[in-house]
Amino acid sequence: MAGRRDEVLRIIFGALESLNQELDEDARVEVGPSTPLFGPEASLDSLSLVSVIVDVETALTLKWDTPISLTDDRAMSREISPFDDVGALTDYVLELLAELAPA
Repeated sequence: MAGRRDEVLRIIFGALESLNQELDEDARVEVGPSTPLFGPEASLDSLSLVSVIVDVETALTLKWDTPISLTDDRAMSREISPFDDVGALTDYVLELLAELAPA
């Protein structure tokens, strides 16, 4: 499972690094496992968060050759948002991937 976690982290980090390339140097976000994505501590605005989510969904879909949606009702209704930080998003993606695995 650690290998898959590393792959998911690389995808999320790649999306954040891609975003950083579009931002002014003083507006760039930290790229790490505890980077806040949403909420008062986050430095991403709503458009940047949507961009990161779309990039992550696209990369996951290509990597695992199956459509993966991160913004379904289940994600939005959770007590703790999967978009709080990179770690929460990673955990949520791993949960979704586990459900896609053949039994």
